[in-house]
Amino acid sequence: MATPDFVLALREHIGHDLLWMSGVTAIVLDAERRRTLVVRRADTGDWTPVTGIIDPGEQPARAAVREVAEEAALLVRPLRLIEVRTLPETTYANGDRAQYLDLCFVLEHVDGEPRPADGENTEARWADLDDLPSMPGRFRDQIALALEGRAEAVFRA
Repeated sequence: MATPDFVLALREHIGHDLLWMSGVTAIVLDAERRRTLVVRRADTGDWTPVTGIIDPGEQPARAAVREVAEEAALLVRPLRLIEVRTLPETTYANGDRAQYLDLCFVLEHVDGEPRPADGENTEARWADLDDLPSMPGRFRDQIALALEGRAEAVFRA
């Protein structure tokens, strides 16, 4: 995962101390609602939806659109916020500690064919919703939530 410049600047001041950040998970559905975008992360090899850090001052839905364009070369349109959750603390290989407030959005594909666009992923493709690749459980939960079609977001306790 590429580290944003603002995080690198903060790390110069706080070292490896815990850093609280806001991030997005982008559940991208095709127009027929039969497939979802998945990417294989270069750092872990996991299949996941696109995820990323919200830049300072950036609107969260705009961040989800930007991350999909940067990581998978797709033009997408945000439909709705579907979930808000705090992720467990993470310690990276270099010792940096972080914890994320994750805002999960469902987005609709507008144009483009998925491809790994920025080096954060080794693969990007459509996956049939009834045949998803193995992935961490929270992402499967978020994809299922996107398919429920509820108007309101879920706030995890």
